[in-house]
Amino acid sequence: MSVRVGIVGISGFGGGEAMRLIASHPSFELVYAAGEGSAGSRLADRFPGVPARLAELVIQKWDPATLPELDVLFASLPTGASAEALARVPRDVKIVDIGGDHRYVDGWVYGLADVWPTRIEGQLRIANPGCFPAATLNALAPLLVAKLIEPANIVIDAKTGISGAGRGGAESKFGYAETNENLIPYGLLEHVHMPEIGKTIERLSGGSAAGLVFTPHLVPMTRGVLVTAYCRGRTTTEQCLDAARRFYADRALVRVTDKPPQTKWATGSNLAFVSYAADPERNLVIAMGAVDNLGKGAAGQAVQNANLMCGLPETAGLDGASLWP
Repeated sequence: MSVRVGIVGISGFGGGEAMRLIASHPSFELVYAAGEGSAGSRLADRFPGVPARLAELVIQKWDPATLPELDVLFASLPTGASAEALARVPRDVKIVDIGGDHRYVDGWVYGLADVWPTRIEGQLRIANPGCFPAATLNALAPLLVAKLIEPANIVIDAKTGISGAGRGGAESKFGYAETNENLIPYGLLEHVHMPEIGKTIERLSGGSAAGLVFTPHLVPMTRGVLVTAYCRGRTTTEQCLDAARRFYADRALVRVTDKPPQTKWATGSNLAFVSYAADPERNLVIAMGAVDNLGKGAAGQAVQNANLMCGLPETAGLDGASLWP
């Protein structure tokens, strides 16, 4: 089975990672690449290590009116840049929006692939979760479903590598000099990922997430997201681990570990690592999640969603080992 695939925003980190995964996918054939500043370039000009069969593919200027025949389109555009254009893509073309314009928007399915795979199968429009929600919600989902924690009292401390901020342009504030040997909190009280985290917590638990606190930090590493979520619940560490192992028993891309996860474990992969520590005497549960922000946090989960949409094995093109060191 050959699936004709296109990528919009291929020059960004998310689009480039999608290209890397699709290049070795057993069923996906990359036939269309689009961008703005990179239009007119060959893929090999932008990505010298691209496989030879894709080297001469020319990056087009993004225009939905000139799309070739496609089965799946991956859109990796900045939040606010995709809604109008994607509305003009033919309805029979399946779309995975890696950006933030369609999360919890009518007509689009929220693509939390490891938690709700059956909701994604056969759909035409999928909104990929953000990188912080991918790490956070995979860790919290088993506890919320099992009623082991209170949904209204969750405090999330999150760290991300610099590629999570996107490539940026000439005015980017995320260069080496600004980020090296630095730790930067940002998006306090109003980060763009808060609404999707809150809504998903409510859907998983049936309760209110009104007390949600989420604070992200930029750390000087290229890839990775580590989330530490502080929750209220009179349960034990073993009960939390058991709930997660049951919840993810048939999910190949989530690993439940006794040890606190590390970002390096997930680098270059579509794996999510989750772990827990709990003290019932203190009514305290700590839920931890680690992902690669360009893998499970972006392009990896996007390919996983596309596999589900197309009726392919969920792990197709995604079962490679993480990079180490």
